[in-house]
Amino acid sequence: MKVEGWMFTAIAIFLAIVSPIYWFMSHEIIGTVALVMSFLLFGMVGVYLFVLARKMDERVEDRKDAEIVEGAGAMGFFPPKSIWPFWVAITVQLLTLGPVFGWWISILAVCLGIWALSGWVFEFYRGDYQH
Repeated sequence: MKVEGWMFTAIAIFLAIVSPIYWFMSHEIIGTVALVMSFLLFGMVGVYLFVLARKMDERVEDRKDAEIVEGAGAMGFFPPKSIWPFWVAITVQLLTLGPVFGWWISILAVCLGIWALSGWVFEFYRGDYQH
């Protein structure tokens, strides 16, 4: 995790240097705010990865003497198929169209979102893939 932490921290340092230079050269507020927010985001992820690296045991990926065979095995659980991300995407589309065409669409989208999100969260507690 230290390598990933250094990568995010290096990008955060770059953005910290570039943000004031951009402000002084352009005096444009939106780009400066975007650069500062990007700096904060990359800094937050970098700090998180460093804190996580202190708490974790050494990973196979972090060792220089590791063999490829040591990393073999199950990588985790991945769902075979799901229709719920489609319904969540429809909900997000309706939420963004709501202020444009009418607030009633946003209310409909919130109701649809509750249904879609609960279906996605509880997908593996019912049906064919029940645990």
